[in-house]
Amino acid sequence: MWLASGCEASPGGCCQQRVPTARAGSGMDPEGEALLLLQEARESVEAARSYRRELQQRLRGLQQARKQIRESAALTRDVLEQHFNDLKGTLWKLLDERLVLLRQEVDAIEQESIKPLDECQKLIEHGVSTADDLLQEGECVIHEVMGEQNEKLCNFTKKALHIQLDSLPEVPALVDVPCLSAQLDDCLLTIVKNQIFSHGTVASRPPVQIEELTEKPGGILVRWCKVDDDFIPQDYRLQYRKSTANHFEDVYVGSEMEFIVLHIDPNVDYQFRVCARGDGRQEWSPWSIPQTGRSTLVPHEWTAGLEGYSLSSRRNIALRNDSQSCGVLYSKAPTYFCGQTLTFRIETVGQPDKRDSIGVCVEQQNGYDSLQRDKAVCISTNGAVFVNGKEMTNQLPAVTCGSTVTFDMEVVHLGPNSNEGGNTKLRVTISSNNREVVFDWVLDHSCGSLYFGCSFSYPGWKVLVF
Repeated sequence: MWLASGCEASPGGCCQQRVPTARAGSGMDPEGEALLLLQEARESVEAARSYRRELQQRLRGLQQARKQIRESAALTRDVLEQHFNDLKGTLWKLLDERLVLLRQEVDAIEQESIKPLDECQKLIEHGVSTADDLLQEGECVIHEVMGEQNEKLCNFTKKALHIQLDSLPEVPALVDVPCLSAQLDDCLLTIVKNQIFSHGTVASRPPVQIEELTEKPGGILVRWCKVDDDFIPQDYRLQYRKSTANHFEDVYVGSEMEFIVLHIDPNVDYQFRVCARGDGRQEWSPWSIPQTGRSTLVPHEWTAGLEGYSLSSRRNIALRNDSQSCGVLYSKAPTYFCGQTLTFRIETVGQPDKRDSIGVCVEQQNGYDSLQRDKAVCISTNGAVFVNGKEMTNQLPAVTCGSTVTFDMEVVHLGPNSNEGGNTKLRVTISSNNREVVFDWVLDHSCGSLYFGCSFSYPGWKVLVF
C-alpha cells in the first residue's frame, strides 16, 4: 500500500501528518531562527530517511512476492511437463501392449480356423490326383486294340468302383467359417478426450494455509485454516523438516486442524507445510506456503534412575516396570510454568489403584508413594482429584488407554486486604475425557515454576508428557 508523501503508517493503519515545528514570532533573533530552521531540516531529513526505509522494505516485500510467483510458476510448469510426459509414455505403452494382445488374438483365431481347411484341401488334392491317374488309365484302356480289351476294361471298372468316385469331401460354406473383424468403440476417444480436458487444475493459492505456530516444551503446536470457501476438505496432511534438511516427512494425517509436533530440538528452525484432500477425492491439494518456527522452551523430561520406571530415549515417556520398588517419578527440573498447558497422554494401562497419581507439585519430596500429599495437585487413575492431599467432591472420568489429561494454571493475585493464608493463588483447570474441574490452589509463597510427577502401584502404565 502506498502512503501519501509526508505521512507515516501508524499502528492502526491510518496516516499521521508530520507537523513541522512552529516557528517563533517575528521578534525571534536571527540565531534562534537559524537553530529552528536547522532543527526542522534535521526532522525533514529523518522523516525522509524513515520514508525511504519503509519504501525499501516494501520493495523487498514486492521482490519476495514476485520471486514466490515466478518460482512457484516455474515449479508448476515443470510438474505439469513431467506429469504429462509420464502420461504420454504410459498411454503409448498401454496402447502398444493392447495392440499386441489383439494381434495375438487375431493370429490365434486365424491359425485355428485355417487348420481344418488345410486338412480338407489335402484330402481334395489327393482325390484330384487319384482321379487324374484313373482318368489317364481309363482313356488308355478305351483306345487299345480289341482282344485284351475286355480284361483290361474289367480291371479298370473294378478299380474305379474301389475308388468310390461318387464320394466327395464336404467343403464348409463361407457363412460357416470365421470372418475376422475388429470392434473398436469410438466412444473411447470421447471418454479419453473428456478425461484429458478435465485432467489437472492450476491453483493460484493452496486451499489451506498454516495459521499459527505456537512453541511448546520440546514441541510446536501447528494450527491451520481453510482459505478456499469452495473447497470441502476431508483430510489434512501435515509435514515438517529441519531447515537444514532436504526432504519433508509426514507427521500427521487426519481431520483435525491442529497438531502438536513433538521431538522438536530447542532453538532449531523447522519448516512446516500442510495440504488437504477434498471430499471424495484421492489426490492431495497443493502444499501451503512453508512456515518456519522454533521452540525455545526446554523439553519436559522425567528423572532418570528411579528403579520402578523405564524411560524412552528422549525421557519424555515413562513406563512402570515390574520392579517392586514404589515411589513418585518426578520431572528432571521444574519446567512447567503458569500460563502453559501441561499434557499427559496415557499410552498403555495397567491395573488401577486408588494411590495412582498424575499431576504437579511445588517441590520434589522423596519418601512418598503418591502425589496425594501437601503442595501438590493431581488426578488418580480412577478420576479422583486431590488438592494438597485432600480429595475434591468433583471427579473426572477414569483414565483409560489413549486418555489425555491436561493441567492449565494461571496466577490469581490476592488483594492487600485478602484473608487468604497464603500469598499466591493459582487458578487450576484439570481436563480429561472432555470434562474439566476448576479450583483455586493457595500456596504459602510464590512459585515461578513447578515440577510434574506420576506414580503407579502396578506395572504396565505408560505415560507421555508434553
